[in-house]
Amino acid sequence: MVTLRLSERYFTRDPQHTELGSKIISHSIKMIDELGFEQFTFKKLATQIQSTEASVYRYFENKHKLLIYLIAWYWKWMEYLIDYRTNHLADPEEKLKIALRAICDEAEFDPAFAEIDETALYRIVVSESNKTYLTKQVDEDNKEGLFRGYKDLCKQIATIAKEVNPEYAYPHALISTVLEASHQQAFFALHLPSLTEVKKGQDDLHNQVYKYIENLVFAALRR
Repeated sequence: MVTLRLSERYFTRDPQHTELGSKIISHSIKMIDELGFEQFTFKKLATQIQSTEASVYRYFENKHKLLIYLIAWYWKWMEYLIDYRTNHLADPEEKLKIALRAICDEAEFDPAFAEIDETALYRIVVSESNKTYLTKQVDEDNKEGLFRGYKDLCKQIATIAKEVNPEYAYPHALISTVLEASHQQAFFALHLPSLTEVKKGQDDLHNQVYKYIENLVFAALRR
């Protein structure tokens, strides 16, 4: 089993190193996916895993820190997948297309991380990820390094974009925009359909998002 190493700043005790910690992660993903972040509580989680709220608080300071951890894990996993799928390639355009496909596709179960339901976590990223930084304490969280995973993923893909066109002036702005759009467009198609041309039930939704993102990125880079 592969372990993605996350900084100690995300947790009080590393949940990947104990059976209870693994239960906290796997069940919190399931419950946030089903209930939504607002309705999710440590009390409900403790009941679900037959433990105590105090035990959960030994791993995470609060549920916001837990959400940041889950989203950070997802970004780290994306970085891992892109590295794995592109490290044998020389053509930067091919690498960029694979990277864009990775961020647009609905996540599938990865046997390397048996305790994580990546598909449910993807749905959490789509619906809840902006709640990690649209807060009053965003600057403090940023100083603490809680968005490092997102920044690293953006830098990874922006570096590939820069290989495609070394003269392009805005690679990080472009990639941070499409990272957000890759999830927003899927969300809009499902819940606010007048905001997008991506349509639920027409072709694969995630393939539609990918086609839009690919068009946007390469139009900018080739201009």
